[in-house]
Amino acid sequence: MTAQAETQPFQAEVQELLDLMIHSLYTHQEIFLRELISNASDALDKLRVEALTNSELLGSDEKLTISLELDADSGCLSILDNGIGMDRDDLVQGLGTIASSGTRRFLEELKERGADDAPELIGQFGVGFYASFMVADKVIVETSRENDGAGWRWTSSADGSYTIEEVAGLERGTRVELHLKEDGPREEYLHEHKLRELVRRYSDFVEHPIMLGDDQLNSQKPIWIRPKSEVTSEEHAEFYRHLTHDFQEPLETIHFQVEGALEYTALLYIPRTKPMDLFSEKQHRSRLSLYVRRVQIAEECEDLLPPWLRFVRGVVEASDLPLNVSREVMQTNPHVRAIRSRLVKKIISTLETMLEKNREDYEVFWASFGAVIKEGICAGDNEDNRLSKICLFRSTHGDDWTTLQEYQDRAPKEQDALWTITGGGRAALAASPHLETFRAKGFEVLYFDEPVDEWLLDALGEVEGQPFKSVHSADSSLQSEADEKVLEKQSETFKELFEKLAEHFGDEVESVCLTSRLTGSAALLTSAAGAPRPHMERMLREMHGAAPPTARILELGANHPLVVQLGELFAANPGDPAVLDTADLLYGQALIAEGGVPVNPARFNELLCKLMLEGAPTKD
Repeated sequence: MTAQAETQPFQAEVQELLDLMIHSLYTHQEIFLRELISNASDALDKLRVEALTNSELLGSDEKLTISLELDADSGCLSILDNGIGMDRDDLVQGLGTIASSGTRRFLEELKERGADDAPELIGQFGVGFYASFMVADKVIVETSRENDGAGWRWTSSADGSYTIEEVAGLERGTRVELHLKEDGPREEYLHEHKLRELVRRYSDFVEHPIMLGDDQLNSQKPIWIRPKSEVTSEEHAEFYRHLTHDFQEPLETIHFQVEGALEYTALLYIPRTKPMDLFSEKQHRSRLSLYVRRVQIAEECEDLLPPWLRFVRGVVEASDLPLNVSREVMQTNPHVRAIRSRLVKKIISTLETMLEKNREDYEVFWASFGAVIKEGICAGDNEDNRLSKICLFRSTHGDDWTTLQEYQDRAPKEQDALWTITGGGRAALAASPHLETFRAKGFEVLYFDEPVDEWLLDALGEVEGQPFKSVHSADSSLQSEADEKVLEKQSETFKELFEKLAEHFGDEVESVCLTSRLTGSAALLTSAAGAPRPHMERMLREMHGAAPPTARILELGANHPLVVQLGELFAANPGDPAVLDTADLLYGQALIAEGGVPVNPARFNELLCKLMLEGAPTKD
């Protein structure tokens, strides 16, 4: 006896996505067939993998296939497979929910970018099944995990809910039945010639046969085993889309074969834009598929590439691995380690060539994936500085990207370090008072404005004997001997004031001094040698909770009118409250300028309002 049908609402984001797809993406409707065939192919691959350890799942004579069925009278198109099938939980989680924390962000971007860019986003997010509702006003999914046993029927008209009911007597696999819309190009998708055309265009390389009646529509020859010279760029683009569901073409293709003691073929793609789950903890691993003698062993084999190359997509087929290779075996297998080493070198070599010969494409790549390349350096994979040599940075030199070598080639002879400024947001860094002396001296400063950059600096250390130095450091080498003599003389008149300010600030400030580093600002904060950079300190505090801040050095512009006025105010009346009020304002201003916040925001706001009132014009 079958259970009663159960109706459930879609997850809110799913319904919103369906509405957007139905009403905004109608012009891209033919992608639905590619997506459903791809899902069917995945189901067949999963069954084949499970059958390696459970021979009862797949009969020795059973052929894994994808079938298309037409019913012109009822206006239905069905896609069938005899793959792994689904149970009730699979249906709820797979078809009623989008299981990703980035759903909301995805939908917001989809709305902002509109229909023209939407396919790219959908592909990055992996919601291909929902494309069915662009052509169908009703979708029925029947599926089972066993032959002649209990199965499930999922039905929806994209009207806010779906029903699930148990059914008996289903064969193992999945049937997706599309009731095509009458007000759309219904007749077009009910003609054999149209289906043949779409399969040839989008799915010809699918490994499993795609059948329409007794006719096989696809050549079924995996693209990666064909000679490199015979595969067109269009075929690569379609296989890449099939593999990744990305609607764009790949930025770069790497296709090579290794023969000899170890034989394998690799077909790798570098995407044009980063997927939305690039920094998801769930996807922090290699995403290459591993095949052994045409059998898919792992859809995402994390041992083939290090995590920092997880953006690379593709297929590796080896002939020297056992079909029942396990996770533990792959970790220790020398062949797998050798393949991994060669793949990494090949990818880096390709990126080096792209940087040298196609800078425009490489800058597109770097804008999307530079952060994960930096992860590789932080992980200790910067052998022979190969990764650091392909890093790009923005700098005070202009808006163009620069390599570290290009930076060093431009540096004046008297510059003995690679100067950097760290923080969040390039615009804020560019306005920092810490850069004033460097601009005056003609020293270029590199912007390190990504979170990973703090760890990157420590991992890099130096480049060809030149150390990295932070503009936040209290470096006396930036001042000439003449400047130092003038500062010594000026500092004598400020000695008692600075002692008073040091007592006032207590542990917050290590010392107060004059500086010639500033050409327009009144104050800045620097750190002693070996102290954490301020942005690193703030990030660690956010990650690990409250932590005592490092005492900083408050440097005041020796010739700035506010500093001169402060000295005169103190000389006239050391006990005047305006002395400490002004000092607190300068300290708070210095903290804000480097991306921090005043120690006492309420007091800083009160002092600022008081200052503004004193300077405001009054009525006569």
